[in-house]
Amino acid sequence: MLKVPAHQVAGHRADGGKLGPLVDDSGRFYKPLQGDERGAREVAFYTSFSSDTKVPDHISRFFPKFYGTQLVEASDGSGMKPHVVLQDLTFGRVNPSVMDIKIGMQIFGTKESGFWKPEKKWIQKISTDEVRLLLKKFVSSDTSASKLDCAFASTVYGGSKGILSQLLELKAWFEDQTSYHFFACSIIMMFEKELALDGKSPSPEIKLVDFAHVFEGRGVIDHNFLGGLCSLIKFISEILTTPEDSATNGLVEDVHRSHVYLENGSA
Repeated sequence: MLKVPAHQVAGHRADGGKLGPLVDDSGRFYKPLQGDERGAREVAFYTSFSSDTKVPDHISRFFPKFYGTQLVEASDGSGMKPHVVLQDLTFGRVNPSVMDIKIGMQIFGTKESGFWKPEKKWIQKISTDEVRLLLKKFVSSDTSASKLDCAFASTVYGGSKGILSQLLELKAWFEDQTSYHFFACSIIMMFEKELALDGKSPSPEIKLVDFAHVFEGRGVIDHNFLGGLCSLIKFISEILTTPEDSATNGLVEDVHRSHVYLENGSA
């Protein structure tokens, strides 16, 4: 049985009779196929990328698995519609903290406070310092505190299996690959805060999503995406080396005034 994703942080939601993505109980994500060139372009990318022997396994793991397209009952009740069938990235995770680098984020606070995420209008006009603040908030033990402690920075961002290491691995590939140019896609970052609180590995992971604007590279390095990736790497590296930077902590109260807490389990 298909249902609304529990941990969706961006894009159109399939609730209230609206058209949006669905998931099943086997770990698959059904994304409505856009009816114009964007839908065709996204399917073309997944088809090409999933069969591209030049993409090494250690890089393909950063992209959702592709299971083709399928006709399923649309969430808005409009009948059978084509959907792109992908890997459900949060499948098996209980209360994941999830950040969509392009347009949105959610952070699991506690069972009492639930999930925190910023309003879309605010996220579109954030400053460099506010970006640092959100990246610090993502790995702090108390998202409502006036001063962020970055308590999980070393276990989520750092280490040989942390997010920074994964981003550097991805960067090395983008410094060489010339097959694809990525526009308006997102980097999803995830981890389990409750596992970190129990002293266990929080399972940090990155994935790239949203490929409706991928074009042929034609032998040219994708400097646009690579530049954005390098900026993200720089932000995270700075948090690992100077987690107590007071410049961003001063912004916390302003951020809290413009954002809301959601009930536990919503996204």
